[in-house]
Amino acid sequence: MSGAHRIMVAMSGGVDSSVAAALLAEAGHDVVGVTLKLWGGASDSGCCSISDVDDARRVADQLGIEHHTFNFADDFDARVVQPYIAAHAAGRTPNPCIECNRHIKFARLAERAHALGFDHLATGHHARVVTRADGTRRIARGVDAAKDQSYVLAMLDQGRLAGLDLPIGHLPKSEVRAIAERLGLRTANKPDSQDVCFITSVSKRSGFLAERMPLTPGTVVDTDGTTVGSVSSVELVTIGQRRGLHLAGGTAPRYVVDTDLASRTVTVGRRSDLFAESTAVAEITWSAAAEWGPVLAQTRAHGAAETAVVTDSGDGTAVVTWDEPHLRVAPGQTVAFYRDDLVLGSGTAV
Repeated sequence: MSGAHRIMVAMSGGVDSSVAAALLAEAGHDVVGVTLKLWGGASDSGCCSISDVDDARRVADQLGIEHHTFNFADDFDARVVQPYIAAHAAGRTPNPCIECNRHIKFARLAERAHALGFDHLATGHHARVVTRADGTRRIARGVDAAKDQSYVLAMLDQGRLAGLDLPIGHLPKSEVRAIAERLGLRTANKPDSQDVCFITSVSKRSGFLAERMPLTPGTVVDTDGTTVGSVSSVELVTIGQRRGLHLAGGTAPRYVVDTDLASRTVTVGRRSDLFAESTAVAEITWSAAAEWGPVLAQTRAHGAAETAVVTDSGDGTAVVTWDEPHLRVAPGQTVAFYRDDLVLGSGTAV
């Protein structure tokens, strides 16, 4: 990034975004910190609480930069929370952090930044933005493999990548904390946030959803159709789940291999029953032009990327055919496509 720019930095109150802002300010850019108020309910995850807003503001004071708070709670509820509830009601397993990135941080906030005259938007994600020989920009993996967050940014296209800066993607987490300590930032030793910001450790997912939608008891059967137990809510069960099923009989581990809301049935089987030759995906996005064909496909934030071929189905969906049988992907989960360390695009399992 050559020359000085006017940059809005999304500051969550954590060490990563604090150091992102610090590095950009040190480099001579005109930096303004912004913290988003997204959730008005209880939160103890470390990214939506009042204390996090205070941490971000006080770090901005330490750095000598302006700080503002934007209230996007209505947008967050409409584009993240309500779809999260609806997905569970339909038997899917959503990823609200990805939807927040898609609709709030890199859409609503980016649009606000542009409207206010900022050249760039920066965040503290552990990923990099690189420019290819053809001039297109791509998300690339962060250098710290254990903290890499490229997966949750895999939906970004050229429009969203055009003015995006990720200042800490080239640093290991240990160095990020060392920089924060060197600068005396109050967030230097603050733990990373881990969970969904609008679900507390007390209520958990079950309590949160029970207050907002009906939960349906169901029967658990094995792959032969024999009843082996029951669950209090089919909507809370996900493909691949092993714990919390309380199954009768048998000593071998059993996993959820299918859920059927219509019949209120959960099917369990052996781990080998979870493997599939392919995964259907929808909501396909590409970083630039579509790149059908061989890819490395990743189905979890910190899972391994595996070789596959992505084929256009011609109706807005696609099929990911795995070179080796792959564990089934729960509907609603993101499949990110890579070539080496570069993100090509993503889809949502159906």
